[in-house]
Amino acid sequence: MFAEERQQLIVGLVYASGRASVTDLAERFSITTETVRRDLAALEAAGSVRRVHGGAVSPDRFSTTEESVLERTVQRQPEKTRIAEAALALMPPGLTGSILIDAGSTTEALAELLSARAAGAAAAGSLPGSDAELVVITHSLPIASRLSGEPGIALHLLGGKVRGLTQAAVGQSTVEAARRIRPDIAFIGANGIHAAFGLSTPDPEEAAVKAAFVQSARRIVVLVDSSKLDAETLVQFASLKDLDTVITDTQPSRELADALAEAGVEVVVA
Repeated sequence: MFAEERQQLIVGLVYASGRASVTDLAERFSITTETVRRDLAALEAAGSVRRVHGGAVSPDRFSTTEESVLERTVQRQPEKTRIAEAALALMPPGLTGSILIDAGSTTEALAELLSARAAGAAAAGSLPGSDAELVVITHSLPIASRLSGEPGIALHLLGGKVRGLTQAAVGQSTVEAARRIRPDIAFIGANGIHAAFGLSTPDPEEAAVKAAFVQSARRIVVLVDSSKLDAETLVQFASLKDLDTVITDTQPSRELADALAEAGVEVVVA
């Protein structure tokens, strides 16, 4: 295979998944890692990719890049639904107990499934008594809107300054409120999950709220589609050892999989 042909395939792989690692590319094309690095250097010079530690990402993928929640909601919908379905299976049985749902498009998909489940249980007459409702805590306006008034769900909305891009409450009051609760499970979203850097998000205020959620809940379940795997954004809010379960739609890279296994994190591929 000519170098030009191989480099075109590398660009396709980077754009398809958002990132490609040096070791994976070397194995895929049966070439040395030094050859891969030369290919990536040539592609970066041409503006086709951007090199990062251990590989390359698409040229528009920066640590502060962040799309609005409305833009993200329409992207990778089948994958996010599968992840949400796997997360729903981890819910406390019988629509009881307490959960926290973080802001994000994949967690919104979970809220939608939870809404349908609550409505179905109400129609079947199988809801628990009012003293055994499922307590749902969130700081996301779209998620609160979805779950408000659903039978069998006691919704608690954490207040704060609403960040327009994500429609989520942030700020010191939100962080303090998060520190005063202890939900059974927190379903957390992230913009990146990386073997060395852990979980990250571009905005410092969002990161502070997410960090408080991670420290507060008894069990941490992270919902991330494959575009977030091996990605690093500006602000770290948790390390891999803080997590219990990661639900995603494809097998993580070898480096990330090894790091998750070393940290004792269960990986669910939906």
